[in-house]
Amino acid sequence: MGAPEHPDSPARVGWGALAVLAAAQFVMVLDSSVMNVSISQIVADLDTTIQGVQLAITAYTLVMAAMMLAGAKLGDILGRDRAFALGLGIYGVGSLTTALSPNLGVLLVGWSLIEGLGAALVIPAIVSLIAATYQGAQRALAFGIIGGVAGAAVAAGPLIGGWVTTELSWRYVFAAETAIVIGILLVRRRVVRAGPVANPPRLDLAGVALSAAGLGLIVYGILMSSEWGLIEPRGALTVGGTEITPFGFSVVPFLMLAGFALLAAFATWEERLERLGRDTLLDRTLLRIPTLRAGLATLTMQQLTLLGTFFVLPVYLQLVLGLDAFETGKRLFPMSVAMFVAALAGPRLAAGFAPKRVAQAGLVTIAVAAAVLLGTIDVELDEGTFGLALALFGVGAGLLLSQLGNVVMSSVAPEKTNEAGGLQGTAQNLGASLGTALIGAVLIAALTSGFVQRVEANPEIPAPVREELVAAVSGGVEVTTVDAVEEAVVAGGATPAQATAIAADYGEAQLDGLRRAIGAVAVFALLGLWFTRRLPGRALTAAAPEAARAGGPPRAGSAGTAPAAGA
Repeated sequence: MGAPEHPDSPARVGWGALAVLAAAQFVMVLDSSVMNVSISQIVADLDTTIQGVQLAITAYTLVMAAMMLAGAKLGDILGRDRAFALGLGIYGVGSLTTALSPNLGVLLVGWSLIEGLGAALVIPAIVSLIAATYQGAQRALAFGIIGGVAGAAVAAGPLIGGWVTTELSWRYVFAAETAIVIGILLVRRRVVRAGPVANPPRLDLAGVALSAAGLGLIVYGILMSSEWGLIEPRGALTVGGTEITPFGFSVVPFLMLAGFALLAAFATWEERLERLGRDTLLDRTLLRIPTLRAGLATLTMQQLTLLGTFFVLPVYLQLVLGLDAFETGKRLFPMSVAMFVAALAGPRLAAGFAPKRVAQAGLVTIAVAAAVLLGTIDVELDEGTFGLALALFGVGAGLLLSQLGNVVMSSVAPEKTNEAGGLQGTAQNLGASLGTALIGAVLIAALTSGFVQRVEANPEIPAPVREELVAAVSGGVEVTTVDAVEEAVVAGGATPAQATAIAADYGEAQLDGLRRAIGAVAVFALLGLWFTRRLPGRALTAAAPEAARAGGPPRAGSAGTAPAAGA
């Protein structure tokens, strides 16, 4: 960060490049927040389920996590600016496909796959272009602005998406994204052009396949654990009418073990390429940098808690309280505003207290917020306490957003910023995938077990009805409204009195599941403290990267840190 000013410095380029990158950043973040607050409307419009939308959300972030290293490497091959433009073009096609989706399958292709692939090119390019364009304090400011834009998108997303979804349709948001992407592409010449790439590396296709498949199997296993069971089969993967239960166990642990085996094979393959002097997908020496590892791990935990919470809260607000998308966005607004403010204030705090302390304060604040939130999950909303809990959560998330991006980018040499951007994007989206999958799995597992226990203990439900119902839901309970459950039970032949008793049991189990999911957020936030141990204990300065790469502590100073670019 202390290198002499180069020809493409801000003095020559100005801040037009940052404006273009910030616009792209805004679209990337807005996308996910819109999908979360529009859950109920998407379920109704596409005739799908909450679990189906959960799959789409998880798959979107999983595709990004799995392909982010490849996206970063393509930035080295094609050039950062070309990768940025190509990724935006792909993303725009995905947005248009999503807007026109007639069913969940097309939504998965348009949003989860095509947009995810586009974002895997764009996000590392944003980070790398900032690092290549701006130097010293201007780079820290640029990262700060990008982080503030991410916070603004989080703040605006629930309101924009909620209003458009309620008044028009969620489809208009994705159509508007397509138009914005076209506008960015038309003005992208303001982005610094890196020129032709000298001696571009080759893309390690085998490494891409191994890493993507490994990550995919692990996250998919976690996602399906609520339906198939984590160890003991609750339901089962069924192929051609045959249930797959290896040795009498759920297929989930075998999927996860296969995923870890593929990641081990990826590491072995990369080591072999290094020995042969061939181009690798990942420079594994980067992972030996303590501050980089700490930054990536903490970033994963940040996204896990953030996206897990953003999945659970709309479910509570819309299915339990019956709010529409716009009202949901309004209730989430305190979190979004607090996140935005804290993300902008974080760099100044880090100058006095260091990134490590600010990140730790953020995780503790999230845990406290989750504890406060636990007391508000009920059939009647305590507006004041709920708003306070969300504001606290926003402060915690914003403090984390303000630190980790610059910690990661300051840990590597300038020529490695593309790969660092890929690792940062992988950590962010792997955390997001795990957050939606894990917290969603906790919710569904707790809902299923709680509902079964209540039904079995309810004397108002005759024994034959209990047995039939328990057998029907043992594979997993759909997340829906209490009224929908009552109507379905009546349609299944139960008397009105029995249906009312069953629906009441479901409502209590649903609240308990939501509470457990929020409790899991608090646990993961506290676990995240373990990964902050090697974050910089002093404020980052121009000399910090060299010290960090050497494994030593960064020197004290006043440069501060900046928000993560892909948050």
